[in-house]
Amino acid sequence: MHDHTTASYGHAFAVGVGLNVIYVVLEAGFGLWTGSLALLSDAGHNLSDVLGLVLAWAGHTLARVSPSRRRTYGWRGSTILAALFNALILLVAIGGIVWEAGHRFASPGVELPGMTIVAVAAVGVVINTATALLFLGGRKHDLNVRGAFLHMAADAGVSGGVVVAGLGVAFLGWSWIDPLTSLIIAVVIFVGTWGLLKEAINLAVQAVPERIDPLDVAEFLAGLEGVTEVHDLHIWAMSTTEAALTVHLVKPEPANEDHFLCRLQEDLHERFDIGHVTVQIERGGGPTCSQAPPDRV
Repeated sequence: MHDHTTASYGHAFAVGVGLNVIYVVLEAGFGLWTGSLALLSDAGHNLSDVLGLVLAWAGHTLARVSPSRRRTYGWRGSTILAALFNALILLVAIGGIVWEAGHRFASPGVELPGMTIVAVAAVGVVINTATALLFLGGRKHDLNVRGAFLHMAADAGVSGGVVVAGLGVAFLGWSWIDPLTSLIIAVVIFVGTWGLLKEAINLAVQAVPERIDPLDVAEFLAGLEGVTEVHDLHIWAMSTTEAALTVHLVKPEPANEDHFLCRLQEDLHERFDIGHVTVQIERGGGPTCSQAPPDRV
């Protein structure tokens, strides 16, 4: 029983990319005009998010391509690569923001138009919030979509921070709050990116997806009627939404195995969201293929 159905967010990605490209151009232009590092760093962050959205969009689209003889699972794994590259791009953006902020602290004295900064950043709050809402429904089930949602939600908060920085410059004359805000932006990005990077790496090396507890799966399989032993249990991610499982079950007295296997696949899908299941049933009482010496396998 294999569930290949994935929700389509193609329209959401298209709208998100379009809105953010327009805003990046606007924010970068005003950042250069005003000399605001907070605006420039936020524009750089938003540009990295545009690239991230494009990667996520590409991965999402490729995941829907039908399997072929050479790629029997299709391009589902591209969503994992998209999430991984997305996180790496953000880390590069963090380095650039921190470097420029350090330079600005060392060379203060730039006069900044605070209210202009406030107005531009406020537009960013609206655009980033609207974009994040496009991915709200899929954030719990797809790491790739969740990455897009987290980036846009973080951007909305970051743009809010730039608004605060602009108010500080306009009414209090605190020019130092501009590079300080850019450092806070870098920290916010890093915190949101670290979890995404860690999970993407785990999926890339075929670790068990975080949403699945392998001990619970093993316990469930061991409790099946007629099963006396469970071994060679493997669970891995085929994409950011789909998981696969292979296992050997020792069942000394097999009976009506078609019904048993069909029900098992349904239960694994419903209980653990594992849609691709391969089960080998053994009678036991002798050596199995998995127990043979490596040079004989």
